[in-house]
Amino acid sequence: MTDMPQLYLITPPQIDAAFEDRLAAVLDAHDVACLRLDLATRDEDRILRAADLCRDVAHRFDVPIVLADHPELVENLGLDGVHLRDPRPLRKLRADWGPDPIIGTACGTSRHDGMNAGEAGADYVAFGPAGPVSGERAEPELFTWWSQMIELPCVAEGALDLATIDALKEATDFIALGEEIWSSEEPAIALAALTAPFRG
Repeated sequence: MTDMPQLYLITPPQIDAAFEDRLAAVLDAHDVACLRLDLATRDEDRILRAADLCRDVAHRFDVPIVLADHPELVENLGLDGVHLRDPRPLRKLRADWGPDPIIGTACGTSRHDGMNAGEAGADYVAFGPAGPVSGERAEPELFTWWSQMIELPCVAEGALDLATIDALKEATDFIALGEEIWSSEEPAIALAALTAPFRG
C-alpha cells in the first residue's frame, strides 16, 4: 500500500445535543470516509434521536454513516449500512440486503475471522484493539500481512495513539478514531495531531 489510510470516525457512547456542532466542526476540518454511530444504549428511542442528529450532519458533508449492530433499524433511519460486532449474521444480511448497503464487521485480532467475513460479503473488516492495551492486541504484523495478502479493506481501531498510527499508516486502509478525539475539548485539533503521520 502506498496511499495513506482514510479516516473512519466512531461516535462517543453517549451523545447529547451539543455533539451536533462538535461533529460538524470535525467533518468541516477533515476528510472523513465513514462515521459509525456506536452508542452504549440499546434503547431504540435514544438510538433514533442520535441517528437523526448524526445522519443529518454526516450527509451534509457527504459522509456515509453506519450503525453499530441493529441492522433492522438501518433502512428506517435512513442510514447507509451496519457495523456488526458479531459477524455471524453477515452472510444472511448480505443476501437479504443485496450489494449496496455497507456491511462491516469487527474481527478482533483474528485474520481467520476476517477472511471468513470477506467470503460472507463484508465491505470491510475491523481489527483491534490496535493500540497499546494490557490484553490481547491486533499487532502491526496482522495489518501488514493483511495489506499484502488480502484485497478486502481493513480498519485499525481501538486505543490508537500517535506511535501506533505512524506504525500502521502504510498497512491499513482506514484508521478509526473515537474517544481518542472526542475526549478532547477540541476534537478537530486532536484529530489533526493524531493524523500528523499522514502528512509527513
